[in-house]
Amino acid sequence: MTLIDDRETWNEFERAPRLEVGGGHFRTVSPTRRPQSRRPAGAPMNHRGTGVLVSRASHRRRPITPVTTVALALVAAAITLWLGLVAQSGGVSGVEAEIPSRLAVVQVHSGESLQHVAQRVAPDAPVSEVVERIRELNKLESVVLDAGQTLIAPVA
Repeated sequence: MTLIDDRETWNEFERAPRLEVGGGHFRTVSPTRRPQSRRPAGAPMNHRGTGVLVSRASHRRRPITPVTTVALALVAAAITLWLGLVAQSGGVSGVEAEIPSRLAVVQVHSGESLQHVAQRVAPDAPVSEVVERIRELNKLESVVLDAGQTLIAPVA
């Protein structure tokens, strides 16, 4: 029997009259028909669900075993440890410059802040440390400066 024969047989089965048992005798019932679609021709169909096809086929040829999971975790731990050691040894961070030990008298320019002065007099040193050293040397209570003010500062 071919596929076409199966369809024809099914169609004949669907058209065949039905027998219903009731009260001890059989009676013929007309075949039920599906209600006609109420959507106009060309209108989109209403979908139930997401409308996204999901493959049921396995994505992997072999499942991930517990041994593989442990091996991957050990590799990740080794990489993390190595990165930590490199960072501790200074391989990742740059070499930190020291505050210059030589002192000089500098004059504050118009519009300059203490950070600007520190950057100008010691460009290679950490600005925050130079600012603290200038405040300490000049006994400054605040970071407010006046144009023309003279300061003792470490210079490079």
